[in-house]
Amino acid sequence: MFGTNYFFEVNPLHRLLSPRGGPMKINSRLQIICGLTVCLFLSGCGKKFNPSSGAPPTEQQVIETGDASLITVNKPDQLPLVAASQMNAPVELNVTGAVNPDIAREVPAISLASGRIVSIKARLDDNVKKGQLLLQVQSTDATNAFDAYLKAVNDEQLTNKTFLRTKELYEHGAVPLSQLEQADDAEKDAKADLAAAEEQLKTLGVDKNHPSSIVDVYAPISGVIVAQNVTNAAAAGVTYSGTSTLFTIADLSTVWIICDVYENDIPKIQLGQAAKIRIDAYPGKVLIGRISDIGPVLDPNLRTAKVRIEVRNPGILKLGMFVNATFASRKDQMFAVVPASTILHLHDRDWVFLPAGGKQFRRVEVNTGNMLPGNKQQILSGIAPGQYLVANALDLEATLEAQ
Repeated sequence: MFGTNYFFEVNPLHRLLSPRGGPMKINSRLQIICGLTVCLFLSGCGKKFNPSSGAPPTEQQVIETGDASLITVNKPDQLPLVAASQMNAPVELNVTGAVNPDIAREVPAISLASGRIVSIKARLDDNVKKGQLLLQVQSTDATNAFDAYLKAVNDEQLTNKTFLRTKELYEHGAVPLSQLEQADDAEKDAKADLAAAEEQLKTLGVDKNHPSSIVDVYAPISGVIVAQNVTNAAAAGVTYSGTSTLFTIADLSTVWIICDVYENDIPKIQLGQAAKIRIDAYPGKVLIGRISDIGPVLDPNLRTAKVRIEVRNPGILKLGMFVNATFASRKDQMFAVVPASTILHLHDRDWVFLPAGGKQFRRVEVNTGNMLPGNKQQILSGIAPGQYLVANALDLEATLEAQ
């Protein structure tokens, strides 16, 4: 049995594979069967589409060309075109900016009396009214000023009595005119000293009728406390030992929007020009301001000028908030208008497809503007009115992705 080759017949196929009708070896039959299988598979792959079979047609084919912006399709008639219309509108310049206080409306709250703070009645970010008590300072300046006032009162009373007595003696011929004049001069000096002492008390905030070593500091204006430089028990005053500016109060009823405008855009704006202010925190809210200053010095690195816009604050603008400002020129410019469906938004850029002859289309980048009624889109640059473009960019993009 060993060393013997075994043969078998399974069906008449082996006779077809063996021309002489004799049995074949297993290895030879397997080789022939595998060869027939490969041939059948290759013949099936080469089968062409038969329309009568009811199978779906092949998809639109896209052929790439050497130019990356050009694409070729085999059925361009399936992509309808639309013409860009025309509109005249002012040229708009969009910039970003930040909210800042109007420095003319920032007022410091100070204490002219040097001393130690014993009580603070307000704090940072508080809304205060003009005349509201902010803090109290215990000061020896107030004590010394009241002492000087009392001495001035006493001196004025004494010189007044001396003047009246000298005047009476002069009228009776008991004293010369020069002595009367000296008494009159002393009386006037005493009155001047008394007036100065009273003014000193007012400056320090001390009531002469209710003297105290505690000096009250009041809010000079109504607004928001935007800076606080003191705490309880801290030193205060205008001398070197204390802090002169205790609080900074800003009137935020009108604020500044400081924007950076590139030097090539500066000719598009002018003083007094209106600006639309939009805030990310309040979508749909538009405020109107006016340009009050265009900086005379450019930033040497960014090549931008600081533009200041004054705007009334309805209470929603906060210091440091970022805003978008839009300036509109006084002259109209011609723009193209297209249906929004013609624009393809891809990688933060906008594209349209223009016919390039034959079966080719060219992809062109455009700079879009405002959305218009009727699902229309303003085109600032990239195409001109009257140019034809693919009506639905997504159709062509879908074809491009299917390649």
